[in-house]
Amino acid sequence: MTVDHIPDIRPLMAGFPTGVTVLTALTPEGVPRGMTCTSLCSVALDPPTVLVCLRCGSPTLEAALASGGYTVNLLHSEARSTAELFASGAVDRFERVNWSVEGDARGPHLVESAHIVADCEVAETRTVGDHCVVFARVRSIRQLRTRKPLLYGMRRYGDWTESGEDSNLLYDYIS
Repeated sequence: MTVDHIPDIRPLMAGFPTGVTVLTALTPEGVPRGMTCTSLCSVALDPPTVLVCLRCGSPTLEAALASGGYTVNLLHSEARSTAELFASGAVDRFERVNWSVEGDARGPHLVESAHIVADCEVAETRTVGDHCVVFARVRSIRQLRTRKPLLYGMRRYGDWTESGEDSNLLYDYIS
C-alpha cells in the first residue's frame, strides 16, 4: 500500500477528547519551563510509568532531559486561561501564575490551576518524527483540590458534565 500524500492527523486527534496538562520542568540552573500538553498517557502501573510527547527542540523538553525529570500538572475545569497561557509561548508565563517548587519537586507545581500534580523521573526517550516520546516513572502524586478536570477536544476546551454519585471516584481512589 502506498500513500500519495501525508495525511493531516489533526482532525483525527481533535475528535479524541483528552485531559489538559501543563508539563513543567526546571533547567539545571533552576529556570522554570512549561507548556500545555494533551499527550499524556499511562504506560504501566508497576513501576508507575507515564509518557508525554513533546516537540523536538522545545525548551521544556530540553529542561526535562537536562534535569532528569518533569512535573505533570493536571488542570481543573476553571484553569482554561492557564492552558491558553502555556500554549501561547508567552515568555512571562511563570510571572502570570502562582507556582511553587517544594521538596523533591521535578518542576513547578501550578498551585491554583492544577487539581493533581505528579512528579516524574525520566526513564527513557525515543524520537518519533518531529517529537520526542519521554517515558517517566511517577515518583509522587499530590492532590491539590477536588474539581472537575479541564478537557480538550474538537479544538475547544470543556469540562466533565456528567453528574452523579460516581463523580468523586477518582479522588477516592488516589486519596
